[in-house]
Amino acid sequence: MKISVLKETHPKESRIPVIPSDVDRLVKLGAEVEVESGVGDSIRIPDDDYSKVGATIVKDRKSMLDNAEMVLRLRPPAVEEVKELPAGCIHVSYLDPFFNKSLVEALAAQGVNAICMEMIPRTTLAQKMDALSSQASLGGYVAVIIASERLDKALPMMMTPAGTLAPARVFIIGAGVAGLQAIATAKRLGARVEAFDTRPVVAEQVKSLGAKFVEIDLGDTGQTDQGYAKQLTPEQIALQQEGMAKHCALADIVITTAQVFGRKAPRIITQKMIDGMKPGSLIVDMAVETGGNVEGSKVDEEVEVNGVRIIGLGNLPGRVASHASQMYSSNLRNLIEHFWDKEAKKFVLNLDDEIMQGCLITQDKTIRNEMLRNHYSQEGK
Repeated sequence: MKISVLKETHPKESRIPVIPSDVDRLVKLGAEVEVESGVGDSIRIPDDDYSKVGATIVKDRKSMLDNAEMVLRLRPPAVEEVKELPAGCIHVSYLDPFFNKSLVEALAAQGVNAICMEMIPRTTLAQKMDALSSQASLGGYVAVIIASERLDKALPMMMTPAGTLAPARVFIIGAGVAGLQAIATAKRLGARVEAFDTRPVVAEQVKSLGAKFVEIDLGDTGQTDQGYAKQLTPEQIALQQEGMAKHCALADIVITTAQVFGRKAPRIITQKMIDGMKPGSLIVDMAVETGGNVEGSKVDEEVEVNGVRIIGLGNLPGRVASHASQMYSSNLRNLIEHFWDKEAKKFVLNLDDEIMQGCLITQDKTIRNEMLRNHYSQEGK
């Protein structure tokens, strides 16, 4: 089976889909791997490194699309490129399917078997393929590093000849994968860390990292079967904002990570809460690309409101592109190995497997994912 690895074309994308060590493993499975020339340029991997592990370097992108059996990429494809793919082709990438209906419909119409990396189930077996978690972890790390660089204070407590410097206070909202990594990073840098999540079940994880878990009584909350926080009611959001306001007021750094799967990010930091914060403090809105948790945050911008800096930089994992690429590449390779038929030397769409049931969203010219179909039908009302 031929596996085609395409170069990312998004102007702000520095990550790449597959690194040479994983190409090597795919070739050893029996795959014929072709790589678009320059695929590794953004993280300084030359074409020769791919050639050495058995890949064929191709300069004609259109021919790769026209003859593709399986395509690996990171960002969602352009609709124009989808129209180049042959029916029956397997396409694997992020697809942002809840906010990209026209792309999903184009993939279905073209007869492409689209595997959506965001739809990999959050199960123990699928953990090694979970690209959302791997990238979110790096995003949480980067958010703290950016905040520490922008803040005009040192993070750890320091004993100096001029006296003791108090540690910076960091308040992290959301204790999912990104939030937990942000907590761990801030603690390693010596900050005093507090964290809040709507799911009381994560309190022990927060405490195990040395942070204080902030308790706010919101009534019935919990999490979905996939491990995501459930969407709050307007009344619960108001209670949450009221409870968080005093912690934001004390914080030097606030990091928001709250996202609801398949929906726009909830607005949880209001202008009133920002007005109550100290001049010189800052907020990192990790959800800015999906609507934003913070009133006034803007994608790829840093704005200052009443002395509080609001940082809304997108693609945080791309700021550590080498490791982000390594992790995403591993996710793809693990997915392929799981569904690889060693005798036939090809990737098999095993619909009896719960992982495939979750992530294969188009097949036989239809949108096969029920959650997406329901979402699109509600969207049209």
